[in-house]
Amino acid sequence: MFKKTLIALSALLALVLPAAASAASTTGAVVFSKSSKVGDELKGGLFAVKEGRLNQLTEDPTDTEPNFSPDGRTIAFARGGDIYSVRPDGSGQRQLTSGPEVDSLPKISPNGKYVVFERRGALGGASSLYTVGATGGGLRALTSGGDDREAAFAPDGKTIVFVRATALKGDANDDVYSIRPTGSGLTRLTKTGTVDEFAPRFFAAGVIFSRGESSPGPAAYADIYTMRLNGTRVKEQVRGVGSAYVEDVSPNGKILIFRRAQGLWVKKIGPTKARKLSELPDQSDTTSVFSSDGKRVAAFVTVEERQQLVSINVETRRQTELASGHDFDEGEGTVLGPVIDWQPVPQQR
Repeated sequence: MFKKTLIALSALLALVLPAAASAASTTGAVVFSKSSKVGDELKGGLFAVKEGRLNQLTEDPTDTEPNFSPDGRTIAFARGGDIYSVRPDGSGQRQLTSGPEVDSLPKISPNGKYVVFERRGALGGASSLYTVGATGGGLRALTSGGDDREAAFAPDGKTIVFVRATALKGDANDDVYSIRPTGSGLTRLTKTGTVDEFAPRFFAAGVIFSRGESSPGPAAYADIYTMRLNGTRVKEQVRGVGSAYVEDVSPNGKILIFRRAQGLWVKKIGPTKARKLSELPDQSDTTSVFSSDGKRVAAFVTVEERQQLVSINVETRRQTELASGHDFDEGEGTVLGPVIDWQPVPQQR
């Protein structure tokens, strides 16, 4: 109970953060978290938008960080410092982890058999990566010896990339590492001294990531680079005009969404120019996502001081409101996301 109370208070003190969304029924539902103070009570949970309808899936205001399984049939999420799962209709809730530790940011493996997540001894402390069975059981440590976070799976599930913070002359330096799901093959991919690497994702030819100063504050900045799976052939993708932060990579591994200067941008990975898709709220911290077919991007945007959940066509930049008429800012201290996910659906061939 004490752990849940701490996390609920932390959510109330956070900034209102943007999230991401879905479009037509052929692209599945978009799931995100929301919490608001209504009177003296904190309310919220996980919500899903599909075909213009907004449905509440869970009713615990500490529910956050949803992540779909590759088959779209299960959502893993964090609740009060533990990891749970639920079906997309809100049924079949399971508790996967328990204990005094703070567990967060679950990611379901490509084969759907297990979940990797971050575990901390206390809120705000250093984290290690753990795995647990998708239906519970089989808990084990994947990494140890560092402050490990931001895990991402390769599409084939054979490799996980993550960020490790290590001490450097009294300060911490963030680098990208890779490891096999078995815990073997730990490899350091970046070694850049006082510069941080963070937000790694897999793309068609390797790993894409942000590089700069990851700590919050006026000194923070970021550019975007790619490298091969072994850490070689580092190439810049977005650099020099405002900080650029990796958001998502399309399912085919060829297109990048990134955040820069209150805008959401898209770029084919390689020597091509980026295009601006949409404005974002000031100081936004989103996890904008692609649809399963890679043709649309979902995001929260602000129009006339009102946050709207929209689908953005990557080619035409046309925006479609996904939950028309819904007020996402209802209640005092409303917190949206920041983690959201778009339900995978089979693509017609």
